[in-house]
Amino acid sequence: MYRAVFACLAFVAVTPAAHAFAAQTDSREPARIFTVVNTSFDSVVALAFAPAGSEAFEEVALGEPLHGGLTSAAVEVPVGACMRDVRATFRNGKTYVFPAVDVCRNRQLRLSAKSQGG
Repeated sequence: MYRAVFACLAFVAVTPAAHAFAAQTDSREPARIFTVVNTSFDSVVALAFAPAGSEAFEEVALGEPLHGGLTSAAVEVPVGACMRDVRATFRNGKTYVFPAVDVCRNRQLRLSAKSQGG
């Protein structure tokens, strides 16, 4: 009988801790590697991420310009929340901000001529 009571108390004591641990491990995390596909007519010379709605952009290393046409590059996402604004700077000096990109759900962003207003 004591074993049954102890087992029941142990289960009740462990259950909240197990739920808390599950909640921590179920939290979404941004992709560490994010692919940018450039289908626009111009090269991308800089790429930056910021928490959604902020102006705290942090540039990421592209290595070399991401040429227009159909090219892609894998970049490392800075540590932070899932919802990010992504800013692309094109060779012609124009910038475009993609607001509220969920980098936990999406693993890539496709830049097109529409991104440049064309």
